[in-house]
Amino acid sequence: MKTAGAQLTTMDVRSALGDAIAHLECARVPSARLAAELLLLHVLACDRAWLYAHPEEEIGAEAKERFLALVTRRAKGVPTQYLTGHQEFWGLEFEVTPDVLIPRPETEHVVEVALDRLRARLNATPDKLKNVLLHIADVGTGSGCLAVALASELPNARVFATDLSAAALAVARRNAARHGMAAQIEFAQSNLLDAFLPEYESTQVGNSASRDRDHGPRATISFDLIVSNPPYVALADTASLPREVREHEPPAALFAGESGLDFYAPLVRAAEKALAPDGALVVELGYNAAGHVRSLLQHANWRDIAITNDLAGVARVASALRGEPQPDCAARDRAARGKG
Repeated sequence: MKTAGAQLTTMDVRSALGDAIAHLECARVPSARLAAELLLLHVLACDRAWLYAHPEEEIGAEAKERFLALVTRRAKGVPTQYLTGHQEFWGLEFEVTPDVLIPRPETEHVVEVALDRLRARLNATPDKLKNVLLHIADVGTGSGCLAVALASELPNARVFATDLSAAALAVARRNAARHGMAAQIEFAQSNLLDAFLPEYESTQVGNSASRDRDHGPRATISFDLIVSNPPYVALADTASLPREVREHEPPAALFAGESGLDFYAPLVRAAEKALAPDGALVVELGYNAAGHVRSLLQHANWRDIAITNDLAGVARVASALRGEPQPDCAARDRAARGKG
């Protein structure tokens, strides 16, 4: 396939797409046809229906150069989402850059479980839940996909999103603004939930000078819900990752120590301090993390622990409520043991 700097001949949609697919397949790019289609759609600013309805449409020289350059970069391992600059999540389009993790479909289970937990806790229908005033935290927000998705479902909720990366927060802010939620979501550069805990010092990362809005010292917030898609890849597994992930996605958003489990214990401790009684923690699970996270939650400060599988049957989300078992729950447990 000719590169962007080569002499370009006339090219129509069909030949451009065919050549790109062949080039990407030779480079062993996963889902080569889809990647080629998405890149051509991006360059031509059209939809798939137009693309296949106009196979003989000539592509202009400038568009050809842009397309061939993108295909060449994709063949070298750059993720399609970073080349087009966007990814869909929860039916919403998000800007993505190399500063943020690319949102995955599996992470939508975090939103589903979070909404289920809130509905059950408040005994509310989806419509009624939209009118409830809630305080929600998204820890390690990255692109802001969880924060924005939850805000879109809960228009009366106040969402607070944290990340250590100033560059990631800039992307998340733009995504909130893109969907008209800049006033509903507040971002803080902070480790975990440090910005909202009583012992938080003004000299720490996340102080008022580094927040979106400088309102002076922030009062501690009791959250109704805390969600997180934390780093959970083991450093020991680096070599086995796809090159798209290993070479291009931000390491700080991927890796959590040699075992991939380092983030969970600090997150659980922070959630214990920041959640209101009966508030819910909902966290995405890495490979083989379910047992570890369950063990962290199996003590007096957590109840109703659940592990939710994704569509492939993989343990994907852990959730629990803060607080000791309620009296009626304890009674049922004793009765069940008595029957045994």
